[in-house]
Amino acid sequence: MLKFLPGLLLLEIITVSLMLLAPEQLAGWGWLRIAVPLAIIASLMALWFSALSNHQRKDEMMRLQENHAREREKIKVNAERAKHQVTKEAQQQVQQEIKRTTAQANFKVGLAVAGAASLGGFLLLTQFVTIGVLLLGTASGTLGGYLLRLKQERSNQVTHLAKNPEPIPRLIKPENKIN
Repeated sequence: MLKFLPGLLLLEIITVSLMLLAPEQLAGWGWLRIAVPLAIIASLMALWFSALSNHQRKDEMMRLQENHAREREKIKVNAERAKHQVTKEAQQQVQQEIKRTTAQANFKVGLAVAGAASLGGFLLLTQFVTIGVLLLGTASGTLGGYLLRLKQERSNQVTHLAKNPEPIPRLIKPENKIN
């Protein structure tokens, strides 16, 4: 509102100066000598105030558009980050579940191999040598095969992670980066 104050003061000064310069007797058409310049000055001031208000309105609209664009960009970046975080958490949860399941399976297989080996040892002690040797060979072959498969799975997992690293979240429009 202070933008209009100089114009209002100027209008008042011009009006007062015209009234002071006017003759004391305004008879007949004499009042037109004051009314016409005052009407011209008033219309010029109205145009000036209109231009000021239009400019002020455009500035406000531009400021609001910039604020909305910044806010929209922040929302998009935050959504992308949240999406990346959810994906990362899901991958971690899947990996934990795989580790848990593998550990349970390893324990069960280890228990079965240990049972077979102990039964083979018992059969060797009780003079059932052929059956004991066969059982021990089977248990050791099972354990060896299981360990080989476990090693292969881990190496495949490492190569898969090396080929497909976790994606870095991208910015929607890098030129609109907010510091």
